[in-house]
Amino acid sequence: MALFGYARVSTVAQDLAVQEGALRAAGCQTIRSEKQSGVTRAARSELQTLLDFLRAGDTLVVTRIDRLARSMKDLQDIVHELKAKGVALKATEQPIDTATAAGKAFLDMLGVFAEFETNLRRERQAEGIAAAKVRGVYKGGKPRIDPEAIRVLLAEGMKPAHIARKLGISRGTVYRFHTGTARGGSIIM
Repeated sequence: MALFGYARVSTVAQDLAVQEGALRAAGCQTIRSEKQSGVTRAARSELQTLLDFLRAGDTLVVTRIDRLARSMKDLQDIVHELKAKGVALKATEQPIDTATAAGKAFLDMLGVFAEFETNLRRERQAEGIAAAKVRGVYKGGKPRIDPEAIRVLLAEGMKPAHIARKLGISRGTVYRFHTGTARGGSIIM
């Protein structure tokens, strides 16, 4: 039975050292780490590599369950996948061991609270944005497209595919500006 660790932080600015140290102390020889949001599983390639590699009798070790998943559905999917492979799940900071009924129940409760915390964070963010809009200080996201640059390059005769490559945008976006169907209905030509 081999112990494999998984460490995750949500942003590049955060440090993985504490989690990695705890996983080594728990006996993990192999640790996969990544700096990626835990809201969805799609972008977490290190987790997927680990899940693909684990075999029956192995144990996946995390420091806390919220390092593995932020939604109940995602957590249940991961636990189901581990169970189907005969792999146990343990957490160093929580009494979680999917091999026992009590450990499984505690895991389910923590998953519910992790999802609740994520939903609260989204609500607070939406409330903050709404309040900023009322005060007139909400700026929104950074513009990703420079309509003037597209106009200039089109006027110079550059082809839409080349404009898209040069500006790092999709060809469809250039065509929408070219044909006047860009968001807001503004005619570019």
